[in-house]
Amino acid sequence: MITELGHFALVLAFLISLVQATVPMIGAARGWGGWMDVAVPAASAQFFLVAFSFGALTWAFVTSDFSLDLVVANSHSAKPMLYKVTGVWGNHEGSMLLWVLILVLFGAMLAWFGGNVPPRLKARALAVQAMIGAAFMAFTLLTSNPFLRSAVAPLDGQDLNPLLQDPGLAFHPPFLYLGYVGLSMSFSFAVAALIEGRVDAAWARWVRPWTLAAWMFLTVGIALGSWWAYYELGWGGFWFWDPVENASFMPWLIAAALLHSAIVVEKRESLKSWTILLAIMAFGFSLIGTFIVRSGVITSVHAFANDPERGVFILAILGVALGGALTLYAARAGALEAKGVFGLLSRESALVLNNILLAVACFVVFFGTIWPLVAELAFDRKLSVGAPFFDMAFTPFMIAIAMALPIGAIMPWKRARMGRVMRPLWGAAALSVALGALIWAMQTGGSALAPVGVALAAWLLLGSAVDLWQKAGSGKAGLAGSLRRLARLPRADWGKALAHGGLGLTIFGVATITAWQVEDIRVAQVGDRFDVAGFEIAFDSVEEVEGPNYLSTTGHFTVRRDGSDIARLAPEKRVYPVAAMPTTEAAIHQSLARDIYLVIGDAQAGGGYAVRSYIKPFANWIWLGSIIMALGGLLSLSDRRYRVAAGARRAAPGAVAAE
Repeated sequence: MITELGHFALVLAFLISLVQATVPMIGAARGWGGWMDVAVPAASAQFFLVAFSFGALTWAFVTSDFSLDLVVANSHSAKPMLYKVTGVWGNHEGSMLLWVLILVLFGAMLAWFGGNVPPRLKARALAVQAMIGAAFMAFTLLTSNPFLRSAVAPLDGQDLNPLLQDPGLAFHPPFLYLGYVGLSMSFSFAVAALIEGRVDAAWARWVRPWTLAAWMFLTVGIALGSWWAYYELGWGGFWFWDPVENASFMPWLIAAALLHSAIVVEKRESLKSWTILLAIMAFGFSLIGTFIVRSGVITSVHAFANDPERGVFILAILGVALGGALTLYAARAGALEAKGVFGLLSRESALVLNNILLAVACFVVFFGTIWPLVAELAFDRKLSVGAPFFDMAFTPFMIAIAMALPIGAIMPWKRARMGRVMRPLWGAAALSVALGALIWAMQTGGSALAPVGVALAAWLLLGSAVDLWQKAGSGKAGLAGSLRRLARLPRADWGKALAHGGLGLTIFGVATITAWQVEDIRVAQVGDRFDVAGFEIAFDSVEEVEGPNYLSTTGHFTVRRDGSDIARLAPEKRVYPVAAMPTTEAAIHQSLARDIYLVIGDAQAGGGYAVRSYIKPFANWIWLGSIIMALGGLLSLSDRRYRVAAGARRAAPGAVAAE
C-alpha cells in the first residue's frame, strides 16, 4: 500500500509541476499577481509529494519488500542496513527519483527563502524549474518507474552491485546530484532573466549563492568519488579520466567560471551576456552528464543504464532545454548591454582570462570524452581516448589558471598597473620558485611535474595569504591592528582565500603522487619479506573470512622501517555469492606524508598470491585540498546569504517598479 501511495504521489507531483510551469509564467507576462503567487505553494507541494514518494521507496528497501522489481534487482535480506538504504539510489530508477527530489527541493527553497526576489523574476524562475521537473518526472514515470511490482515475489533479492556497497560511494551520488541539479537554479534564473530582457547587479547577487552551493556540493561529490576509486577499486589511482568522471568534472569547471563571471556582473555590470551563457551551459553540461551516464553510449563502472529508449528521452530533454535556452539567448543577448568599462590590465580582465581558461579546459575534456563516440558513429572506427591525451591537453590550462589566480585576486577593478600589483607578490613568487628549484635539485632524475606542482602550490597558498594581508592593511596599522582587521574581514574574503589555497593543496598532492609514487607487483608466498622504497613488508598469513553477505580471502601483512613496526595491514579479495562478483579491498596505512597501499590478488597456480604494493607520497593532500575548497565555498556562502538579502532589499523596490 505504501508503494502505491508513493507512486500516486509522484504522479500528482508531475501534474502540479505542469500547473507551476504554466500559470506563474502567464501571470508574470500579464502582471497578474494571483497567478504568479501560485508558484510558491505549487513548489512546496511538489517537494512534499516527491519526498513522500522517495520515502516510500526507501521503506521498501529497508523492509526488503521483494514484491517490488527494483528491490529484487538491487537488494538482499542479508545486506547491511546502510547499503539497504543507499541501495535506493544505487540503481538507475532510484537515482532518478533522488535526482527529481533534489530538483524540487531547490525549487522549494527558492519559494521559501526568495522573498526578496522581484515577483516576476521569481515566478518565471520557478516556472522554468517546474518545466525541468516535469520533464524528468515524465522520464521517471514513463521509462524508469521505480514502483513496478513483480508478478511473483521471490524469497530474496539479487543484491546490490558489490562495488557500490561502500561508505564512500554511498554518499557520493547525493552530493554529486546536489551539485548537478543545483545548477538548474542558475539555469532557471538565466532563462527568467532572458525572458525579462534584463540582467543587472541584483540578478548576479541572487544567482551567485545557488551557483556557489552547487559548486561546493560538486566539489565534495567529485572528491568522494575519487577517494572511493582510490581505495575500493584496488588499482591505486585517484582519477582515470573515465567518461563518467568527466561528466561531473565538466559542469564543475563551468560552474567555477560562472562564479567568477558573476562577480564582474555584480561589481561592474559587465560580461552580462557571457555570464548568462555560462549559466545555461553549466546546467547543459549537467544534462550531458546525465545522458552519458544513463543512455548506454559509454561503458563505465559508474554507468547506471544501458537502454537506448531512455537515452533518446534524455537527449530530447537535453535538446529542448539547451536548444530552447540558447535560442532565447540568441534572441535576447543583444539587449544585455554591458555598462562597465575596464582596461586591459584590471581585475575584470583577469576574471575574463580565468573564464576563458576554465571554459576551454572544459571543452578539451568534452572533446576527449565524446570523440570516441563521434569516431564510431561517423567513421566506424573504435578509438580510446585515455589519460595521456587528457594529461597533455588539460594540464597546461590548470597551470595557467594557477599562475594567474593570485595576481587577479589582488588587481583593482577597472584598471591596474602590473608593477604595483606585483609589488606585494614578488616575495611569494621568489619563494615559490625557490621551492620548485629545491625539489628539482633534490630529486635524482624524473620529470619536472613535482617541482612545477610544488612551485604552483606554494604560489597559490602564499598568494592567498598575501591577498588577505593586503586587505588587512599590509601591517600599516601595526601587527595587532592588522590581525584585528583580518578577523573582521568578510567571510567571503576568507572563503576565497581558502578555496584558492585548497586548489594549491590539491595540485601539490596530484603532482607529488604522480611523480614520486613507487609500485611493486609480485607473487608472494606466506612468510616472504620484500622491500619497497625503504619499507620492509612481511607477508604473515592468509585466512578465509565470512562477512554478512560476502566471502573474503584476507591477507595479513606487517610493514616495518628501520626495524620498527609501522603498520599491520589486511587487504581483502571478496566474493559476493549472490551477485557472483569479486571485489578488491585495498589496505592503506594513511598519513599526511605518504600512504602505504597493499592489494592482495588471486591465488596463483604455482602457489602464493599476487600482491601489489604502492608507496604514495602526499596522497591525502588531494582530498584535503578538496575539503578545504568546499569549506571555502561554505564560508563564502554563509556570508553571501546576508549580503544577498541586503542587496535584494535595496534593489527590489526599484526592480518591481520598473516592471
